[in-house]
Amino acid sequence: MAILEKLFGGKKEYPPLDPSSQIARRLESARAPLEDFARKVQDPLEVVPTDRKAWVFIGKPPKNFGVVWIEDGKVNNFKALAEEKNISPMAFQVMSDSMREAYERSGSAERKAAMVANRKIIVTASDSLGQEMDRIIRQADS
Repeated sequence: MAILEKLFGGKKEYPPLDPSSQIARRLESARAPLEDFARKVQDPLEVVPTDRKAWVFIGKPPKNFGVVWIEDGKVNNFKALAEEKNISPMAFQVMSDSMREAYERSGSAERKAAMVANRKIIVTASDSLGQEMDRIIRQADS
């Protein structure tokens, strides 16, 4: 199926995000920095808005992706955190693998489409994914 999608350019379409939903309100709280970020990045974006942060998966998770998170109006970068905390390449890889596994466990989470910075993004409603991402980042921060 994936081969056919690549050949014919198809990709999964998600229903539009209900603007009155809780997840839409969470997305709105991160909209300004998310729009700035979305204008700079051409890769696909999937956002997991939570009460305190918005996690942004860049690329094609779970195989090839990066992660940033928006907190207090600022876009934070996992690689910068790893450099700041002097995380070894091996520990960085373990954390990246943990993120991949957390994302894979969210496979059944509800996903919707939304427009941000004149482009379509995926919005995933998964508090458990957000909590797992928080736990992974706290490990790096300690």
